[in-house]
Amino acid sequence: MSGRLPEEPVRLPVNRQTWQHLTFLHYRYPAAEVQRLVPPGLRVQEWGGAAWVGITPFLMRDVRVAGLPPPPGWGAFAELNVRTYVQGPDGRDGLWFLGMVVPRVTFVVALRSLGLPYAKAAGQVDVDGARWGYRFGPPKGRLPSGRRVDRPEQARDSAPWFRAEVSLAEPVGPAERTAELDAITGRWAAYHQRAGVLWRTPVRHAVWPLHHAEAVGELTAPLRWVGLPRPAGQPMLHASPGVVTRLGMPRPARARRV
Repeated sequence: MSGRLPEEPVRLPVNRQTWQHLTFLHYRYPAAEVQRLVPPGLRVQEWGGAAWVGITPFLMRDVRVAGLPPPPGWGAFAELNVRTYVQGPDGRDGLWFLGMVVPRVTFVVALRSLGLPYAKAAGQVDVDGARWGYRFGPPKGRLPSGRRVDRPEQARDSAPWFRAEVSLAEPVGPAERTAELDAITGRWAAYHQRAGVLWRTPVRHAVWPLHHAEAVGELTAPLRWVGLPRPAGQPMLHASPGVVTRLGMPRPARARRV
């Protein structure tokens, strides 16, 4: 289940990734608003009568099959994803990605073949001590669902579609790590759909080192891109220097037998 610690080992990882300089921007939405964006078999989770949707920009590094070097161009690049939190057919927790963007075409093609909703967009991450900057251009193409990518008329490839200047503050203390915060940051599986089949991929990494943070910029365009209205409030915000991640073999997500 979700929480601070991984729920299961990944003894034979099929993929290794390092996620660095990651920021969590979490917005509340009515659960029904988010549920319409996830496939049958997944149920959006609620806390206090609402669902969380997260925007997570970060620097992806060293993506590789276990035992091999990263493919050309996969050594380091920016990524931004939009995610929500779900329970699968067997009741286990996981992530559902509503949309994902990276600047590497080869990465988009490879991961879309697994059913992950990647689109190409220019992106960069700039780090200056405790100040992190993110900048992403508008996505191109279509999401795997076939839905057209939202590109406002005023958007240009050179204009910031998502721009954030993040200032890190003190670490989140043990007493501040609520069950809710650990549940939405500590997700140990991701769901994705391919050829009409729902798959579950296990994930394992160290406990997230979390910091309090503040952010300014153009922050909400990714939410509208995936089909959500503009959020009503300000985000719950945390940042992390990052983790080294092991991904296990995807398996079909099946309902629990009774």
